[in-house]
Amino acid sequence: MQIADMLEVLQQQPWLLYGIAVLFGSVLGSFLNVVILRLPHILEAGWRRDCAEFMGTSTAPDPDPNPGTKDRAEPLTLSSPPSTCPACGHRIRFYENIPILSYILLRGRCSACKTRISVRYPLIEVFTALLTLIVVMHFGLDWQTPAALALTWTLIALAFIDLDTQLLPDGLTLPMIWLGLILSLFDLFTDSHSSILGAVAGYLSLWAVFHLFRLATGKEGMGYGDFKLLALFGAWLGWQYLPQIVLLSALTGAILGSLLIASGRHQSGKPLPFGPFLASAGWISLIWGEAINDAYLRVSGLG
Repeated sequence: MQIADMLEVLQQQPWLLYGIAVLFGSVLGSFLNVVILRLPHILEAGWRRDCAEFMGTSTAPDPDPNPGTKDRAEPLTLSSPPSTCPACGHRIRFYENIPILSYILLRGRCSACKTRISVRYPLIEVFTALLTLIVVMHFGLDWQTPAALALTWTLIALAFIDLDTQLLPDGLTLPMIWLGLILSLFDLFTDSHSSILGAVAGYLSLWAVFHLFRLATGKEGMGYGDFKLLALFGAWLGWQYLPQIVLLSALTGAILGSLLIASGRHQSGKPLPFGPFLASAGWISLIWGEAINDAYLRVSGLG
């Protein structure tokens, strides 16, 4: 069957397309669990090596997120060593690593030591599958779909890494800024003029807020990774969507932060990562941004 025939079948049977999206999304969610867990440790190991080289000292041992692999000789990467139970070091077999299903069959526990497995792993797989389905349903069989999926998966990784470490790795953010600029050459989501202005305005707007806040309070309200993340959305969607993204992220951040403080789950004055709110707002604008703008214009009487 040729590609054209396959696409025609998927157009005639959208349930098949949606099923593939859910299946593929859950598999990507499993991989994103690895990225979220290991990438910060890989970056820290690189920083340690750079510092040791600069200082002319011996390199400190690489930090390891898996206590069961402390004796490994090879450096930590996204592909090695194989995943193990952090409690007992049991190497996870392929049939124990099937997205969502393995967690259910194992009843959320390691098959060797019966230590409870964090429910976050299957939740990220379900979450990734759901967002993948929404993207496919929204854009359909279009060139926008693979691009939007790549952005969606990157945002999931960035959001959870920021929640864990308050880091937004340049290794994820910067390539997506360049990809957004390149896609604008083909007017995929916006034109090149809007994309370039969006990237510049996205970075400089939060940069200015950061320095004004620091001058007024003596504290740093956000990190440079947040500037780059907003620049990413400016490059992908254009400068026109930046006010919407900033407003949505600020509102959700303020509401959720207040709820967490009121419930005692977050201490007042303790930094709360802004990246997840920014990533959520940007993704909402990617999918429903035009509808939100149209609704606002109708309500305000400007449309």
